[in-house]
Amino acid sequence: MESKFITVKGLTLHYLESGSGDPVLLLHGWPTSSFLWRNIIPEIARGRRTIALDLPGFGKSDKPLDRVYSFRFFSDIINEFLDTLNIKKTGLAVHDLGGPVGLFWATAHPERLEKLAILNTLVYPQLSWAVVLFVTSLRLPFIKEFLVSPAGIRLGMRMGIRDKSRRTAEMFTGTTAPFESEEARQALIKAGIGLNPRGFALIAGRLKNIQCPVQILYGTQDSILPDIAKTVNRLEKDLADVRTTAIEGCGHFLQEDQPEAVAEVLGKFFNSGT
Repeated sequence: MESKFITVKGLTLHYLESGSGDPVLLLHGWPTSSFLWRNIIPEIARGRRTIALDLPGFGKSDKPLDRVYSFRFFSDIINEFLDTLNIKKTGLAVHDLGGPVGLFWATAHPERLEKLAILNTLVYPQLSWAVVLFVTSLRLPFIKEFLVSPAGIRLGMRMGIRDKSRRTAEMFTGTTAPFESEEARQALIKAGIGLNPRGFALIAGRLKNIQCPVQILYGTQDSILPDIAKTVNRLEKDLADVRTTAIEGCGHFLQEDQPEAVAEVLGKFFNSGT
């Protein structure tokens, strides 16, 4: 994997890239980065140009405090990132915060979407109590500072990874490293509360625009998004060409919890002809 940097809309963005061929873009969520995909990239890259982007506010990308981390902001970044790399059409895999961000872009630009993989994420405007509690907590003094601290991030990762043997020092260090500074942690807070609920309604209304093949892949034991099965069931009804794979006993951060299973499913999906 190559670590690369590019300037998009005045921001320096970092991404990992491997392989060649038709592209696949991987989007992480909160509080992760392209690091989350490190064990998945090689399998997809067997036959595809695989790109894992650090969204603004995350990873090694810029973390501006003078921007609103809105649906429109992220969508414009994704669009221009692809344009700058001269990518006209791409496969897309999304997880956690990268789900609504990526789906907002994809449903507005379905002509640029070749295949879509949806991992444990939130999609619809009917947010679960857990998401409401999380967003509310990111607005409360002292609590929000803890949530974005190294201890708070480590706690979140422990909650989202069921297999204790996967809770390694390497994983914790790689996840917390981008948020060592106070400015970075403030950007992480802004990124966690920037998505307007109206954007979720737009996604729900535009899902019919997605006509390409879709792979849903989810961990069944998600304590961070406890309504994931309900979300999957609704997606299965709203999407035209969808197949679903459930990983039993797997938590929210399935790329960390069961990377071999995730890599196998996504590798077959993106490298197959259908």
